[in-house]
Order: sequence, then C-alpha cells, then structure tokens
Amino acid sequence: MIWRWLIFFSAALALPAASVSGDVEITNSRDAAVRKHKDYTGVVLWLEPVDRPAPAAPPGKRVTMVQRDKRFTPHVLAIPLGSTVDFPNFDPIFHNAFSNFNGQPFDIGLYPPGKTRSVPFTRPGIVRVFCNIHPTMSAIIAVLATPWYAVTPPLGKFTIEGVPAGEYQLRIFHERAVPENLKTLERRITVPETGIALPLISISETGFTPAPHLNKFGKEYPPVNEGDVYPGAQK
Repeated sequence: MIWRWLIFFSAALALPAASVSGDVEITNSRDAAVRKHKDYTGVVLWLEPVDRPAPAAPPGKRVTMVQRDKRFTPHVLAIPLGSTVDFPNFDPIFHNAFSNFNGQPFDIGLYPPGKTRSVPFTRPGIVRVFCNIHPTMSAIIAVLATPWYAVTPPLGKFTIEGVPAGEYQLRIFHERAVPENLKTLERRITVPETGIALPLISISETGFTPAPHLNKFGKEYPPVNEGDVYPGAQK
C-alpha cells in the first residue's frame, strides 16, 4: 500500500503545483451567527481530478475531534480517506459518539471522562456525528478521496494548496444547504500552473429545514434536564 501511495504522490509532485482560492458567502440563513456576524465557517470544498486519478493519502494520518462542554470541536472536520479520528472526552461526564447516517456508520460506545476512542475512516462520504446521550451534540466529518480540500473559516476565504495543473471538478458541502442547491454550485475548473482565484461562491440555505435526529437505536431522545448529573459526572 505504501509503495502505491509513493508512486501516486511522486507523480503528483512531478506536476507544477498551484493554489485554488476564493470566497464563500451564505445567504437566506436562519442561523443567527450567519445573519448578524456573517460567519461563514464550516463549508467544505474539494477538488476531484478529471484527467487522472487522485493520489492516495499517506497511511497513518490521525486527527482529533474533541468532546468538551457538550460540543464536538471542530464542528466540521475534513480528512483524507484512510485517516483515523481520535475522540477524546474532556468533559466530566460520559459520552457516546456515533453515526448511523450516510457515509461510514460507527458507534464507539459509552466511555468516561479522560478517555479516548478512535475510528478509522475507510469509506468516502459525509459522516454526521452525534452523541447518544446528549442530543444537542453534533458534528460533520467529510471523508475525501482527494488530498486537495479546504474548510472555510468565519470570513469564508479559502485556499487549496499544492494543486497540480489540470482539470478538476469542484465539489462543495454545507450542512444547512439542500443537495439540489449544492449541485448547482459544482463546476469544472482548469487550474493553470500559476493557480486560479475562483468567483464568489454563494450558498443559499433556502429549502433547509432542521429536524431533530434520533439516537443510535433509532428512537427519540428522552427529555433532558440540564441540571441532571450524568453518570460519571464529577461532583
């Protein structure tokens, strides 16, 4: 496997590498941070080559999604296919991260404060992560079969570095945009050796309706009293 990656990676390095940059904005949003502060965090953009295969990611890459203050951080994470994500529990309570949506399902079980469990991601796709105890906890992991990707910061500016000159399909994901809207934003681009700056990418949240998710057993969460002490909480 390693020698196959070295062949693909060496071939990619032989081509002049450039950057693809641009700006993202989000419109028609119900989210207060977007409306008031123009916070465009968490849009995933990636490039799929159309004239050659994408090089495989180097084996053994590990990244971290922290559980703290009943939140997953970062909320949106993009990783190359084959990466392992560590889920450390920095809260004084138990957590149980899981996903049973499209992408790669997983369930790492209930575990106490101070412990870490890990998941290798071997299937490309969008993974929606939840906690089986705390219904307000959610996150996105974009598992990508390409090394060329970016996740937008609050200002919406992005740069994808190290892109060999060639033809690419630009793909986009935003968790509060319906697939039909995202599909219209996909485009084929030509990346010259000098790089390219893309026109403004405007993502509309029109048509998106938030809905409560179910727990890992496919059932509704029981009512939660924020004053309750969960198993494992430090008193």
